[in-house]
Amino acid sequence: MKSLNEDLKTGQFNNVYLLYGEEAYLKKQYKEKLRNAMLSPDDNMNYAYYEGKGINVKEVIDLAETLPFFAERRLIIMEDTGFFKNASPELSDYIKELPETTAMIFVESEIDKRGKLYKAVQSKGRAVELGRQDEATLLRWIAGSVKRENKQISENTIRHFLAKVGTDMENIQKELEKLFCYAMEKDVISVEDVEVICTTQITNQIFDMVNAVAEKQQRKALDYYYDLIALKEPPMRILFLLARQFKLLLEVKEMDRLGLARKEIGEKAGLNPFVVGKYQAQAKAFSVSELRTIIEDSVDTEECVKTGRLTDMLGVELFIMKYSAK
Repeated sequence: MKSLNEDLKTGQFNNVYLLYGEEAYLKKQYKEKLRNAMLSPDDNMNYAYYEGKGINVKEVIDLAETLPFFAERRLIIMEDTGFFKNASPELSDYIKELPETTAMIFVESEIDKRGKLYKAVQSKGRAVELGRQDEATLLRWIAGSVKRENKQISENTIRHFLAKVGTDMENIQKELEKLFCYAMEKDVISVEDVEVICTTQITNQIFDMVNAVAEKQQRKALDYYYDLIALKEPPMRILFLLARQFKLLLEVKEMDRLGLARKEIGEKAGLNPFVVGKYQAQAKAFSVSELRTIIEDSVDTEECVKTGRLTDMLGVELFIMKYSAK
């Protein structure tokens, strides 16, 4: 990301960029920054955008070979193409010969670093991973956003905000906009403001539900369940998220037992490093055999619902009751 910022600062651009990773907000931001820096925002003659699978590679290459019209370069942006998982040999070979008058930006969610296209982009330009940001980065980013609104917020309040809305930057941005509108007349944003206006991310509610199960607080666990039902969350999606949470706990527990560092656990489990500690603490409430039994039981519950032996609402309720009982 540092090299990308340097290119934007100096105005010295490569002919091809690949923006990939889990953080959709950053991919969108850098895509727009590169687009506006590499080509005039109102220049549609020299700009082409392709999205999704099934893009005609020959058409893209033909366009790339066309000289720009009264501009330094022609810009082609391609998003979620799937080319970096199922590479097009023709495009991989062409990237190496890409003319100086054409620039390409790929924006992808999934890539294969062993593929020819990835290697071609690396040799010709920049492949930049835009992954989940660590706690320190998110704290600085939120604090900066609040400061630009001429307001103040404590670090404790920011941490409470992150615990409630999660670490996805796009969601954080939306929740901050709501928070700024709600606290328009205030100079200082408080924990109470966050509680009133911000929406708790469902994965955080699932985490809290599992905490209640671990502590054998059956009423509390069921209250979380009924709250999610009231928010129109389907029971089977809740069961899926519960099962996923228990699978994550099992993964974290086993990696913890092997002595892996938090950063490595986060990378392998797909968790932001600064929430790994919370998962490690929660995993201690269960044994490995308990977690495996719960995961197996979630599959049995799903089968009972699908075969009509239980309704979805009752099936998930019984599952929660079974493991939260004292």
